[in-house]
Amino acid sequence: MAGYFITFEGIEGSGKSTQIKLLVAHLIKQQIPHLSTREPGGTPIAEAIRKILLDPLCSEMLPEAELLLYSASRAQHTGELILPALAAGKVVISDRYYDSSTAYQGAARDLDYDVIDLLNSFATFHTVPDLTVLLDLPVEEGFKRIDHRDLDRLEQEDISFTKRFDSSFYLLPKNTHPDTLYWMP
Repeated sequence: MAGYFITFEGIEGSGKSTQIKLLVAHLIKQQIPHLSTREPGGTPIAEAIRKILLDPLCSEMLPEAELLLYSASRAQHTGELILPALAAGKVVISDRYYDSSTAYQGAARDLDYDVIDLLNSFATFHTVPDLTVLLDLPVEEGFKRIDHRDLDRLEQEDISFTKRFDSSFYLLPKNTHPDTLYWMP
């Protein structure tokens, strides 16, 4: 029995974590085997890479290095955690996946989309979500929701960066893998 892969995407403060908690609570109530994870991260190696990616002291990171680090984290995360869970028939829920690289490194960092797509495909072992939930929220509201916490390297970017990132999500259903269902509640 194959599992089902659901990803949540959106800007910081859009409610991804809240919606994932609600979905997990529902799956627990229904006694449905599941795995909830996040990206970057999810495994010890991927979490170590996450620390580098989000460290505010790494502000000089080149966009190309950023993309490669995300790809490394994604490969470890997918191979070590996601694929075995799917093979075991679990519902896998991930707070972000490769669409974030398309948005962050493609639209916001202006890196070549073909390179990003190639790396995403390679790093995911050609794994695509069955469903991606895109949570929409005005950028200004997202900034208000996160202003109380210590901001990581990406959250410290200016509002124009986040607006470029956010606007690219509207293009994902048209430009990404045809096997993924995109839902914008």
